[in-house]
Parts: sequence; structure tokens; C-alpha cells
Amino acid sequence: MVATAATSAFFPVTSSPDSSDLKNKKLGSRSTNLGGIKRKTSASTGSLQVKANAQAPPKINGTTVVTTPVEGFKNDDGVSSPPPRTFINQLPDWSMLLAAITTIFLAAEKQWMMLDWKPRRPDMLIDPFGIGRIVQDGLVFRQNFSIRSYEIGADRTASIETLMNHLQETAINHCRSAGLLGDGFGATPEMCKKNLIWVVTRMQVVVDRYPTWGDVVQVDTWVSASGKNGMRRDWLVSNSKTGEILTRASSVWVMMNKLTRRLSKIPEQVRGEIEPYFMNSDPAVAEDSRKLVKLDDSMAEYVCKGLTSAPLPILETNELSAMTLEYRRECGRDSVLQSLTAVSDSDVENLANFGAIECQHLLRLEDGAEIVRGRTQWRPKFAKSFGNVGQIPAESA
Repeated sequence: MVATAATSAFFPVTSSPDSSDLKNKKLGSRSTNLGGIKRKTSASTGSLQVKANAQAPPKINGTTVVTTPVEGFKNDDGVSSPPPRTFINQLPDWSMLLAAITTIFLAAEKQWMMLDWKPRRPDMLIDPFGIGRIVQDGLVFRQNFSIRSYEIGADRTASIETLMNHLQETAINHCRSAGLLGDGFGATPEMCKKNLIWVVTRMQVVVDRYPTWGDVVQVDTWVSASGKNGMRRDWLVSNSKTGEILTRASSVWVMMNKLTRRLSKIPEQVRGEIEPYFMNSDPAVAEDSRKLVKLDDSMAEYVCKGLTSAPLPILETNELSAMTLEYRRECGRDSVLQSLTAVSDSDVENLANFGAIECQHLLRLEDGAEIVRGRTQWRPKFAKSFGNVGQIPAESA
């Protein structure tokens, strides 16, 4: 439509004077209706009178443009006749041309703003669309997250669930950005052909400090080899503004056949897909080689149904600083679980007065089959960022 308007403005359609005179001669004294224009001859003077249908004034960008009619010449009888054809009234319709150019520039500006998006404040999320990017020679995936109000607890710090969600999200987005995301959830194309999926067998997380509401965290993740048939994935979470390291995590993954539910070796075709992305680096968290004990009813001070694993006095006065998990088997959607917890070297009745606390955990089915063994470490809660919990921090300049 814009191109048509611009073209018609540059190339106005004109009629030949000879053909016009010829038509007038053929019409004679008969009346003819042509597209709403009525022509008739006058009985007294023989001059031609033209009556055109009324038209609304033109608009440009919603603004009405008032045009001044050009007065024609009058003959001896006082009847107006069309002005003579000159160079001026043969120029293009500049108002239509201006409207076309304005429309083109507005569309181009909108498209450019979408492609060249930049934050207007330094505390705004640098990665507004949550896509992330590949850095460090294509081996590290980086993505930023803003801590939302619904991701914090009563102390206005992010929960451990929020941090774990960030780790999972970056792992999947890393596979997608590298072009290794097949039909499965994190499985490569060759893995999908062989009905293979990734399962995590061990995970260690160390939280140096929890981010607070409004912080923007930067999550870096990469993969490395782990033995002959395993893969290690590491994460490093930092404050995107200060660079302070907040959380470190390391995990070990193996392959399982999703039909037989048995562990599998890494096929050569799959190895060829993932090995180019392996990074030769040390784990982000030094391995805790201490053996995770198997709890039973006689060793556990707390036995609960469901996923509640830490006693309430610990949750009220302490925050999780580190955890180590070993996954033994999967559980189904309808599985009924039991959680066993043993508090190490402490008075169970006086947990609130202790400093650092370590707990042993077991998540099992009702029949006693182990799901997860774990060990957690807890430290007293401190308002590190801004005095009292109820105090609202001043806005940074």
C-alpha cells in the first residue's frame, strides 16, 4: 500500500487534451454519469459545468489537512473554467509522499529497536528474553536471571528451590543453544534414536551467599568427562554487577534406557555429539569423599511422610549452606515417600542454640527401597545485605 501511494504520487495519471475534446463532441447534449461525476450542457451558454461528489479532507498520521481550492478563470459570462495546465499543478502529491516516507521510517525504527535492545538502567536484566549465550570459545553457556518477589522467603533472599531451578534451566538451554536438543528433555538426536536419557547420580551444591530480591545473577555452566561412561556438569553462580561468587555446583550424569529403565554405556555416535563440548577443567566443587550413610528407623531422630527432610527448628534459625545428594533409584508419580533425618553431634532438643549443623538424610519408599541419600550443612541466618530483615534497602545510585 505504501509503495502504491509513493508510486502514484510520483507518476500522476493525466489525460490527453485531444481525447477529452473528442469525448465532449461525442457526448453532445446528452447527460452521462461517470463514477459519480455528472456532466450536462447549459442551454443558455453552452459551457460545461461539473459537479463532483463531496470528499472528506485528507488526513496524515491522524491529522486533518486543510487544502485551499485553486480558483479557476471566469469567462465573459461569469462562469468558472478549469485553470490552465502548468508545471506547478503537474507536480506529485507531496502530502501522500510524505505520509508514505513517514510510515516506512516508523516501521524501520520499530524493527531496529527490537533487534538492538539495550537496558535503560544498569540494574535491568541484561538478557531480557532469557535466551543466554555461548562464551569462552563455545564451551561455556551463560544466562542471567533476575530474582523475583515470588522467589524469595521471609528473609527476602532467594530460596534453594529458586537456585536449583536456575541450574536446571541453564543446563537445558545449553543443550538447545549448542544444537544438541533432540525430541527428548535434554537428550541429543542420537540419544533419541536409541531411547536414551540423562539421569543424575550425584550432585553437590555449595551456597556462599543467597541473592536477594532484585539482584541479577549470572549463571555459567559447562560439561566435562566423568570416567568412561559419565558426564560432569558444573555451575558457577555470581552477582552480575559485582562478580561475587554466590553458588558453586557440580553433578555427575549417566545414561539410562527409558524403555528398560537400566543404565547404559555411552554409544560412540552419542560420544561424537557431546565430546566436542567437553571442557578440561576441575570440578566447581571439590568432591566430598565421605560416604553417605544409610539411615534406618533406629538412627533417625525425625521420620516424616513426604519430602520434609529438615526439622522445623533448623529451618527457622538456619539456612542451607551445602548439600550432597546420591540418587539410588527413581520414584513414580503416585509413590508414597518417607523422609528420615539424623542430626549429627548435636542436642536435638536444643537446635536453635547451635551454630553450624550437619544432617544425614534418606528418602525412601514405604517398602524401604532407597530413593536418595543426602547430607546437608546449615549455618545461622544472618542479614548480610541490609541490617534487619524488615528494613527496606535504599536504592543504589
